[in-house]
Amino acid sequence: MLLTRVLLSSGRSIRLDEVKMSTTYGGMLEGYPNRRVNDWSVEHLRGAAARQYPSIPVHLVEPVREQPEDGHQGRMGPEERLPPVRCVGLFSSHPVKRGAADFSQLVVAWYQPGPELSGLAESVPGLAGLPWEELAEDCEY
Repeated sequence: MLLTRVLLSSGRSIRLDEVKMSTTYGGMLEGYPNRRVNDWSVEHLRGAAARQYPSIPVHLVEPVREQPEDGHQGRMGPEERLPPVRCVGLFSSHPVKRGAADFSQLVVAWYQPGPELSGLAESVPGLAGLPWEELAEDCEY
């Protein structure tokens, strides 16, 4: 069991229960990272999260996109890079609404600079501001 906790800016503590990581450009055989490739990668990650957890709401944290000054300038436009690790995580917390629910859950997809899971709120822009109350779903055991 993972013991990674993230403190959201709302004050809510969420727990990372499961995570799946992969390299952002690991399967790229030719070409270079550009907006079109990255748009596809982001949508693919969102879809993979929804397929992996079909009964739980999914939220994608928009990744930071960088265009290196000395990057490749080809027919597909300027080089654009996403963080090198993409992740799909199942998070849980106490219920959103008071009542019969035991906990709340949300699947989050994001990109991060490395494989470390500590300091997620700091290393993944947008994660700390996650609107949990609007996105998560209450569940029962």
